[in-house]
Amino acid sequence: MRVAAIYDIHGNLPALEAVLGEIRAEGVDEIVVGGDVVPGPMPRETLARLLELDVPIHFIRGNGDRVVLNAMEGAEPGEVPEPYRAGIHWAATEMRGYEPVLAGWPLTLALEIPGLGEVFFCHATPRSDSEIFTRRTPEARLVPVFDGVGAPLVVCGHTHMQLDRTVGPTRVVNAGSVGMPFGEPGAYWLLLGPGVELRHTRYDLEAAAARIRATAYPEAEAFAARNVLQPPTEADMLDAWAGAELE
Repeated sequence: MRVAAIYDIHGNLPALEAVLGEIRAEGVDEIVVGGDVVPGPMPRETLARLLELDVPIHFIRGNGDRVVLNAMEGAEPGEVPEPYRAGIHWAATEMRGYEPVLAGWPLTLALEIPGLGEVFFCHATPRSDSEIFTRRTPEARLVPVFDGVGAPLVVCGHTHMQLDRTVGPTRVVNAGSVGMPFGEPGAYWLLLGPGVELRHTRYDLEAAAARIRATAYPEAEAFAARNVLQPPTEADMLDAWAGAELE
C-alpha cells in the first residue's frame, strides 16, 4: 500500500491539482490530508475537489481549519494576527454548509503502512495543532513531545518546511506545504510505503497566481506574490520562528 500525505494546502487549488496529478501517476492507494485545507483563496473549491476523489481519503484538522470552523460558529479568531483575520472571516463565509465536515475531522490518525509499520499523523505535534518546531529545535526539547506516541514514524506539517529527523526512538517527518511553502516555489508532499519519499511538485506559478488574484479573497494579491511566486526562504522562516518554538 502506498499513501500520499498532503498538508497545508491553504486553499491553493492549482497547487493541489498539480499534486493530485502526480498522486494519480504514482498509483497511490490512500491519501492523508494533514490539516489546514481551507484558510486561503479557494477554500470551498479545494475541499470539494478532495471530497470528490475516488481514492480513500483521511482528514485530520489543522489549527487553520479549527479557526475557520470557530469563525463559522461565531467566534472571533483572536489567535490570528489582526491583518489576517479578514481572510479567516471570508473563508468562514465561503465554507457555509461544510460545518459538519470540518467538525468531524479528528486531530490525529494512525495507519498501518507496509514497510513502515504504524504511522502516526498529526498537524503540528502529537499534543497540539499549533506548536512549532523545526530542524534546529534541540532534541532534548522534543523528546517529551513525542515520548509515548508508540509509533516508529510520525508525520506532521504546520511549519510549511519539509524535514526528516529522529527524536529519541521516533522518526519525525514533516511533509511540507502543498499551497504555502517556505523555500523554493512549488508544492511539497510526502509519499509513504514501502519507504519515505519527500516530494516536490512543480506547477505553473504564473497561471496559479492569476487564478488566485481573480478570487475575492482579501489577501489574494499578497498570497499570489508571497506564497506562490516568491515564498519566504527556509532560512528566513527558521530565524523568524526561533523564538516561538514549542511555546
